[in-house]
Amino acid sequence: MQEFNQSTVTEFILLGFAPDPRTNPLLFTFFIVFYLLILVSNSLLMTIIYQDSRLHTPMYFFISVLSMLDVCYTTTTVPQLLVHILSKKRTISFARCVAQMYIFLLFGVTESWLFSIMSVDRYVAICHPLRYKVIMSHWMCLLMVGICAAYGVVGSLFYTFFAMRLPYCGPREIDHYFCEVPAVLKLACADTSLNDLVDFIIGFNVIVVPLLLIVIVYANIFATIMKIRSAQGRIKAFSTCASHIIVVTMFAIPCIIMYMGPGSGSLSNSGKRMALFYNVATSFLNPVIYSLRNKDVKNAFLKLIRKGMAPE
Repeated sequence: MQEFNQSTVTEFILLGFAPDPRTNPLLFTFFIVFYLLILVSNSLLMTIIYQDSRLHTPMYFFISVLSMLDVCYTTTTVPQLLVHILSKKRTISFARCVAQMYIFLLFGVTESWLFSIMSVDRYVAICHPLRYKVIMSHWMCLLMVGICAAYGVVGSLFYTFFAMRLPYCGPREIDHYFCEVPAVLKLACADTSLNDLVDFIIGFNVIVVPLLLIVIVYANIFATIMKIRSAQGRIKAFSTCASHIIVVTMFAIPCIIMYMGPGSGSLSNSGKRMALFYNVATSFLNPVIYSLRNKDVKNAFLKLIRKGMAPE
């Protein structure tokens, strides 16, 4: 931590998206609308799952945790972005930058591992349906989420420590809309080759390993599904997995490119767009995908609406 204390940079400037101030009102409207939709859609999904006892199953428990992570994940970056769009001063202190980097990674790594846990849940439900309630007990689900959170705490700590141990002595302009590791590393006044290696190793463990686990699990799931004699049964089994596969793909591919691709630290505009996709777009699309493709959620939503409109 000695290099951390020797840093001569006390604050960074986040360049964001708008080189032309005239586009700021349009950008502000776009981001605040998306952010409000993320808050409303994810909160509504969590409320529906909580209110309807028929949705008190492991699958919907994990979906509600995913919605909570999406809300926290987006809140780490978007409110600050909105303030910076309206303000001429787009600075962030060194300490706040470190905190934002850590919290963002904490929720991101936790979500990455949660996707793998959700695939295991689908495996047990499809391949071992008679033992599903025994294996996926309430305490087991809580333990699995706790393990995901532990990976998030440890993985993000390593990411942040190895990024911020470097000296930062200027320039201080971050070509991004928040303090993300690849963008911040570009400003380090030292060789970052060790960081690139460490980030690749950590990224392999927190992104690629969960993804490989998902691939292996779904290979077993599809092998089991193909043994189902009924065509309708196969379609129903596939449909329960489709939403999860779509969501994982949207999240994993941009993350791998951003954190593990060669020269990821040199990404600028493309890096910002990818970060915007897995930070904002997926948080908005996750509840949409899980609700529109799910009859149980739609029925629970209609039930909640009728209950709210019923006279007391």
